[in-house]
Amino acid sequence: MIRPATDVAVYLCRDVVDMRKSIDGLALLVQEAMELNPFEPAVFVFCNRQRDKVKILAWERNGFVVWYKRLEQERFKWPECSDGSPMALTGQQLNWLLDGYDIARMRPHQELIFDTVG
Repeated sequence: MIRPATDVAVYLCRDVVDMRKSIDGLALLVQEAMELNPFEPAVFVFCNRQRDKVKILAWERNGFVVWYKRLEQERFKWPECSDGSPMALTGQQLNWLLDGYDIARMRPHQELIFDTVG
């Protein structure tokens, strides 16, 4: 699986985001709502209201890249914030969050294994 490097700067948008937004809409959120530069060497992470979908936006040399993950069960353990300000994470913390860990408690989602025989 493709994952951001563990040494990359990560900014988590803690506001709910409409997952219909694509690159331009997400870059605008980074610039206006998060008050950050979408062209800086960092990744910007967004989650929907149900906490089952995540999009990650990054600028890569000559264009934007968007990663998208949808959970089939469970929910992402999204850090809460009363003022909606972006949260800085390490790349390792982002990977833990994507794996289902509550980064405050360090407990993962249950692994799903589907039986394809039958």
